[in-house]
Amino acid sequence: MRKPTIAFLGSSLLAAATSLSASLATAADGIEAIKQRGTLIVGVKADYRPFGFRDPSGAIIGLEPDLAADVAKRLGVKLELVPVVSSNRIEFLQQGKVDLLIATISDKPERRRVVQAIDPQYYSDFVNVMLPKKANITDWAQLKGKPLCATSGAWYNKDVARTYGVEIVAFDGSEKPLFALKQGNCLGYVYDQSMLQGKLLDADWKADYALPLKGIFDAPWMMAVAPGNSSLQTMMEATTKDWMKSGFIVEGEKKWGIEPTEYSKAMHEKYKNATN
Repeated sequence: MRKPTIAFLGSSLLAAATSLSASLATAADGIEAIKQRGTLIVGVKADYRPFGFRDPSGAIIGLEPDLAADVAKRLGVKLELVPVVSSNRIEFLQQGKVDLLIATISDKPERRRVVQAIDPQYYSDFVNVMLPKKANITDWAQLKGKPLCATSGAWYNKDVARTYGVEIVAFDGSEKPLFALKQGNCLGYVYDQSMLQGKLLDADWKADYALPLKGIFDAPWMMAVAPGNSSLQTMMEATTKDWMKSGFIVEGEKKWGIEPTEYSKAMHEKYKNATN
């Protein structure tokens, strides 16, 4: 009975090794694999206006889908957008469900350990708080002891609570805290500034809410490919620099109603006269 078991284990190990070898080969030759497939698969947000959200027809649109479309155009392939959320986006990349992530990923050391980040970072955003206009809040210090709705797992929740003495009331996703804010369960909603700017494009929010405070905790966002996908990594690094050189991201911000960030403007200034 022992020999069949050994044979079975041997065949299993061989299959696993073959699978791993195939995966590594694909990762090492990412662009060629994408071109042979004829489609670039990009993970983007579908609930994060204006970076990635659904239009009335259900199509995913926004600043990051526009970036993905430009990458597909450069590769000469079709584009497939896969909706991701914070809890599954890195797993989708690790599992090979997407070739590339452009999904509002804050650049953190623990994330760089499991994905291949694209440098330079394509974006950087502040943390801010959306407040009722009638609250008349003009300084972060006025929020001490006040409850703020927040999204569970946001890296800055503890920092905001510790620095400004607020009470964080966390909810899953970005819609539940907004609902709680309207229900009066908290004074404001602390979240990524650009997303809050996008929410204030909606008439029902713009009428009664605003961003009266200066953004805090500036944090770069990174795009990512699978570790070992050096060809796509190299291409994306060159593409990012080209976006900065041409002002493509600054124009994208304006298109989607975002005040161009200091980071986007500074990177455009840095690269606009670059010769390579």
